[in-house]
Parts: sequence; structure tokens; C-alpha cells
Amino acid sequence: MKIGINIRVMGPQSSPEIISTILKAADAAGIESAWIVDHIAIPPDDSEGSDGRYLDPLTTLGWMAAQTHQIMIGTSVLVLPYRPKLPTAKSLATIQELSGGRLLLGVGIGWMEPEFRALGIAKKKRGEISDETLGFFNECFSNDVITSNGEEFLFRPRPPRPPIYIGGRAPHAIERALKFGDGWLPMGPLAKLAPDIDRFKSVAAEQGHPGEVVTFVTLNDDDESGSREIIETYRQAGITRIIVGKPYSKAEEWLPTIDMIARLSEFV
Repeated sequence: MKIGINIRVMGPQSSPEIISTILKAADAAGIESAWIVDHIAIPPDDSEGSDGRYLDPLTTLGWMAAQTHQIMIGTSVLVLPYRPKLPTAKSLATIQELSGGRLLLGVGIGWMEPEFRALGIAKKKRGEISDETLGFFNECFSNDVITSNGEEFLFRPRPPRPPIYIGGRAPHAIERALKFGDGWLPMGPLAKLAPDIDRFKSVAAEQGHPGEVVTFVTLNDDDESGSREIIETYRQAGITRIIVGKPYSKAEEWLPTIDMIARLSEFV
């Protein structure tokens, strides 16, 4: 079981000072990973909590990598239909190269209708676009010479492909994860997810697939023993990595949680 944290890149908590303070504290404490989300165009009537302020995830990951030494950095999730596949592949390869192989790529197909409209993308094609993009990513990280729109070109730098975790609901996300990625990144109560996790792990084992499962969890700073029990419950359910999130307004509010996670990580 690996334990990471979710850092807000939206709203007032997305200031450089707050993100940097949390990130550097997590890196120094030996926290395994730090994850950020993706939104491009938030409509005014859906901006509560963020005021429409969202940092671009790929640009932010590059900035995060430059400030840290060992912590993995990831997206949970990067919305695939929002971005053209070739420039996105280049950005991912660049982050992976310059970070020394510390990228974790959680991806999804998107859900917010206004964002699709703002981008001029048909939401009904999101699955098709995502599958095409994932196939292209895998091709890029497996070959020096790539063909796009009939043109051959060199895909360099070509570092090792980052692990890919497919977000979304069963069964489509599971099928996509087995075909294109290293694992599944579902959201929701563990009791509801457990049957699908079992099915995913079973099919993954039959196919010789890594079968990783990444999900989100909330822990209690004031109950370390209870938090340890929560982590153990998720581990026994087949979860291979959890991402810990929490509400906060100041960076300092994260520090007790980071210290607790560092201690708990010694037992998982």
C-alpha cells in the first residue's frame, strides 16, 4: 500500500505559497506521491469553492517537479478529450524526463458538459477520443519513430512511460484500464466499490495485468489508530495506493496529516 496526498490547485488554496509549502513538507517527510486535479473552464454557476480559479495541471506538475527531490507527482485525473494527443504526449514525456521518472498519470474521460461546450468537443465522443489518445500515448512511449496524420517523426525524449491509471466507473473504465493502463482509479465508498475491485483484480490476474487500484480516502489527524485501521481495510480490499484528501485553508493545516501519514507509511 502506497499513500499519497491530494493538493488543491483551485480556489484560494492554489496560491504558489500554499502549494509549495505543502509539497515541500510532503517531500521532506517521505510521502510517496502528491496528486492534482484538472478543470479548464468552470461556468459561473458552478464555481462555488473555486471561484473558477484552476491551475493547468501539466504546467503545475512541471513546477512541482522542479521544487522536489523524491515525491511522485500525479494527476487525478487528467481529462483526455480536452487536449490534443500529440502536444499532450510531448508534455507528459517532458515532465517524466525532467522529473527523473516521477510522473503518475491518472486519466479520465470527463463529465462536465459546459467544459466540453467551451472546448467545442462533442461529449458523446469522449470515450472514443480517450481510447485513441491512450493508444497514441502507449505508441509514443514504445517507439522512437511515430506516425501521426500520415507524417513520421521522432518522439524524443522518450523516457519510460509513466504508470497510467484510468478513472471512471465500472465496467467501461475497467475495460479501458485493462486495455491501455496499469490500473483503475475509482471514486466512491469502499463498500460500493468492493465488488468491482474484486472483479477487476480477478480479470487482471488472469491477463497478467498489473491490476493496480488507486482511490481516495479521508483520514482523521486526531485518531491515528483509527486511520491505521482504515488504511488496513483498504489494503485488504485490494487497493494498492490511496490518495488522502482533506479540507484546508492554510498550508499549515496539512502538516499534522503529513506527519501522521509518514508514520503510518512505515506499517503498510
